[in-house]
Amino acid sequence: MVRIRLARAGAKKSPFYRIVAADKRMKRDGRFLEKLGTYNPLTKELIIKRENIEKWLSVGASASETVVKLLNKEGFNLKTTFTPKEKVPKETAKTA
Repeated sequence: MVRIRLARAGAKKSPFYRIVAADKRMKRDGRFLEKLGTYNPLTKELIIKRENIEKWLSVGASASETVVKLLNKEGFNLKTTFTPKEKVPKETAKTA
């Protein structure tokens, strides 16, 4: 399955991300199928290839939660398919 997600680049303490289409089994910064844009969180600059993202979404690729948030700011109308993690109550300490 193909996922549109962020791949980290840049130096230590100055992050820079590529928006890529990658097989979801690959590592975060590993092999990807196509570069779809960039995101710089320090300057909030987002550059995307709109046609390519629409192409991947039309053939069944899913976007990560963070990418969905970024794309919705750019005018896409995507919904997250992920559910928030449930909080597991901590067990009380048993004293003997």
